[in-house]
Amino acid sequence: MIHRLSIDNIQVLDKGFVEIIDYLGSDLTVVNSARVSFGKRKTRYEDEDRKLVRFLAKNKHYSPFRHMVVQFHVKAPEFVMRQWYKHVVGIETSNSSMTKDHAWNEISGRYVPIKDFYTPEKWRQQSVSNKQGSADNLPPELNLECANIFDDFMDEVKEVYEKLLKKGVAKEQARIILPLNQYTEVYWTASFQAIMNFIELRDEKTAQWEIQQYAKAIKKLISKIYPETIEIWAVAHEW
Repeated sequence: MIHRLSIDNIQVLDKGFVEIIDYLGSDLTVVNSARVSFGKRKTRYEDEDRKLVRFLAKNKHYSPFRHMVVQFHVKAPEFVMRQWYKHVVGIETSNSSMTKDHAWNEISGRYVPIKDFYTPEKWRQQSVSNKQGSADNLPPELNLECANIFDDFMDEVKEVYEKLLKKGVAKEQARIILPLNQYTEVYWTASFQAIMNFIELRDEKTAQWEIQQYAKAIKKLISKIYPETIEIWAVAHEW
């Protein structure tokens, strides 16, 4: 059974959000999918089911978890989506693959003018020990200076973009001047296993802070629909 939700979306960053559009299955889906081998089916979740789910998660028997599927609507900066999309590409069919069971559709800047851009509240220092990561926030006075530099740049970018559109330049071409902080929107549909892999990798201290906020929001949302399964999964994978 597919469920139509009325769960409020979770606001992320300054203009982004995550919401669940649809979802398939319940906590019982995992145990019933596993027990079909014995021709059994349950209608009530019990302690023996928790033991079974714990065994499946700990021993990487992932196929029963793929019968639970969630469709998200996400609005996030383009640089966040580039990291997110790495969880979708390279899909293959092995039983233990964490990259399978995804669908991805995105709003197009060819059709819709870009209007929203992400503005960081704080600017972070480059990490000395992690070449791809950041460290502490810049000192207040330097943070303000960088914020002013950024604001001036964005004012110019927006002005040039609007001028090109008004001159009749196609949206698909005018967008090439836009930076990676432009907001985009996607529908992302994935299995429980694939979602857990995303959370495990992105709600982690070395992940970029912005994408961590989306991983935390997704974890909070799916905890409302699969509370037993996500709790057991987290313990089994030592989150």
